[in-house]
Amino acid sequence: MKFKNIAFVATNVPEAQEALASLSARYGDTALAEADVIVALGGDGLMLQTLHKYMHLDIPIYGMNFGSVGFLMNQYNDMDLMERLDAADIAHLHPLRMKATLSNGTEHEALAINEVSLLRETYQAAKIRISIDGKVRMPELSCDGVLVSTPAGSTAYNLSAQGPIIPIDAALLALTPISAFRPRRWRGALLSHRAKVRFEILEAEKRPISAVADHREFRDVVDVTVEEDASINLKMMFDEGHSLDERILTEQFLY
Repeated sequence: MKFKNIAFVATNVPEAQEALASLSARYGDTALAEADVIVALGGDGLMLQTLHKYMHLDIPIYGMNFGSVGFLMNQYNDMDLMERLDAADIAHLHPLRMKATLSNGTEHEALAINEVSLLRETYQAAKIRISIDGKVRMPELSCDGVLVSTPAGSTAYNLSAQGPIIPIDAALLALTPISAFRPRRWRGALLSHRAKVRFEILEAEKRPISAVADHREFRDVVDVTVEEDASINLKMMFDEGHSLDERILTEQFLY
């Protein structure tokens, strides 16, 4: 048996709390510092929060769905949990590190497992200059916003913005505009996972922009850089035959 000590986390949804009580009674609930696996009971939001909160523990996380979509979760079943954990596939993810400079000169950092997105704050379109690895590739993008997505996040906001779905093991990032006005037909780009993306906000005072790394938002940014942080290795567990690879592939054939 690979996993012996389970730590459970759950949302406040009544069904998730009931499952927490049932599973804790059946399998025990180990303190996080002593656990070799975390089982998260909730939706995709809880999975992202758990990955962020406990990434320093360097242990895998297995989710069971009590949310709406549950793309990052497994089906709930209180039986045979130990066997499911032992047989599960593990997906290894590297987050994006965002560095943002605000209009007041302060600098901030945040990590994103799904995407970093820049969004206009007012009725006026954003104007953004985009550089890749120090070279300007888009002198001026007029848009509602733009995002950089990991493979894991490519089926989330990125897909809704008409961005490409990326296989989980592809060494790529998606750069996707959000409602581009000029150039109107630009659909974005696929980048190497080693690329460093820089966004310079044009007319920042007149056209203020927010930068969001998953659930952390910084308002009135003037300069943002995004790159993969390969030093952080996140581990997500999926039931045998229902890996993240399989889910991403299936998503591409939905109609």
